[in-house]
Amino acid sequence: MKKVGLKDIAEHVGVSIALVSYVLNGQAEIKQVSKENAEKIKKAAELLNYRPNQIAKSLKMHKTHTIGLVVADINYRYSTGITRAIEAEAKKKNYTVLFGSSNENEETFAELVDALINRQVDGLILVPVENSQDQIRMLQKAEIPFVLIDRNFPEIKTNHIALDNYKAAYTATEYLIKQGHKRIAFVNYKTTLFHLQERNRGYLDALKNNRIEFNAAWLKEVNSSNRTADIQRSIDEILGLDDPCDAVFFATDTLSINGLKYLNQLKTNIPGQISVLSFDESEAFELFYCPVTHLRQPVEAMGKAAVDTLLELINHNKISKQISLMSDLVTGRSCRE
Repeated sequence: MKKVGLKDIAEHVGVSIALVSYVLNGQAEIKQVSKENAEKIKKAAELLNYRPNQIAKSLKMHKTHTIGLVVADINYRYSTGITRAIEAEAKKKNYTVLFGSSNENEETFAELVDALINRQVDGLILVPVENSQDQIRMLQKAEIPFVLIDRNFPEIKTNHIALDNYKAAYTATEYLIKQGHKRIAFVNYKTTLFHLQERNRGYLDALKNNRIEFNAAWLKEVNSSNRTADIQRSIDEILGLDDPCDAVFFATDTLSINGLKYLNQLKTNIPGQISVLSFDESEAFELFYCPVTHLRQPVEAMGKAAVDTLLELINHNKISKQISLMSDLVTGRSCRE
């Protein structure tokens, strides 16, 4: 079967090849092609079963209509939610998403970024890992369009979409205070990542502004490489204080899952003995005996904003956008009322 080309469509409609090219490349309005001719060309392309040569098209237009995405850990609900949201929004804009998971590893992150650039993606959406600043600066120097999502480095001015982590942690801590809690523990990772440090700051300021004297034994920092043991030790310590903590706020879903598992092993009554609040939600919460109160991140809005910002960057070269979004507090039954 003969492959149908632009020339065949042009002859069928009785217009120039250039006019056909404008319409099929989405430039009809810019090139002021009449609606009547545009409609005829589209119908002829469909009738003749025209299939564009995407490789030739991308070389000519210097675009592949692909976006590279690197998430931190695809095994968790937040990452899968962000990936789905970005894929759905990209599809609406006729873009395909190629993605990989860094597993919070600096070298893997760099390898994935390099691999996606070599695949000639039009731009990148990245959840950066700890100590990946050099990679981000390299992208800026090479003028490769990219947007950071979920995390950013305040010392590097970049286009980024992130949650207001300070306000989210402040709101959650204040919620526990309003429920009557006076001794609130906060369990976070030991990290230099800005978004997690902002959660510490929100927690501490909420205590201070509500005139609760902070006890250093309430703030626990966990090493990701020794997460299970560190969480168990942290829980033992906050429950073993002379005045045991009456609430625990976990800074991520991974910490919450491990913490709930251990509290269950201890046969600790939630919320009778201690209230539990999680920064993120997890499908594992559905297996717990009471619905877990948590902060829900607006993943759909984040995904849409990331794609829109990246495409604006691709098409207009230089823009500066720092978008901060709000979370919702979803109340379950894991916090004392």
